[in-house]
Amino acid sequence: MGTRVVLESAEISRALTRISHEIIEANKGVDGLVLAGIPTRGTFLAARIADIISRIEGRSVPTASLDVTLYRDDLAQNPTRTPHPTDMPAVGIDGCTVVLVDDVLYSGRTVRAALDALNDHGRPKAVRLAALIDRGHRELPIRADYIGKNLPSAKHERISVRLVEHDGIDEVTISSDDSVGDRA
Repeated sequence: MGTRVVLESAEISRALTRISHEIIEANKGVDGLVLAGIPTRGTFLAARIADIISRIEGRSVPTASLDVTLYRDDLAQNPTRTPHPTDMPAVGIDGCTVVLVDDVLYSGRTVRAALDALNDHGRPKAVRLAALIDRGHRELPIRADYIGKNLPSAKHERISVRLVEHDGIDEVTISSDDSVGDRA
């Protein structure tokens, strides 16, 4: 199969703009809203969504970076990456609507870990989930509230999100690589 591009820069931008409008609509504005990105690429996506929302609403939206590495329940099966710093807004998250932002929603385990990590930082009024890509194969009863693109895929396929801030290019690719195993 090789590798094929499924989203290019303009398509990613349109998806994030749509997600931003949906978040504003569901939240009835930006009051009490916090966007919490899950490193690495979720943090960059949260910052982009915050920028789009601030251009639409004329007000900034607090962002956070929520590392979930040590909250994962699959550390024994997967190599641990170096934890990123968790950075919460000065206003905190108590009583806020927190939108968790991640690049790929797959098994749901990262989101479960994010919910546990979020509990250590306060008690939000509500937690929502935004994902650029939903590839299916859920192992836990978790679904995204805001999705850039549903991309059904086989478990042996790999979905790769690349962002300018980290990778120098904006694109989403899908490739078939049996050596990758069950990864995002």
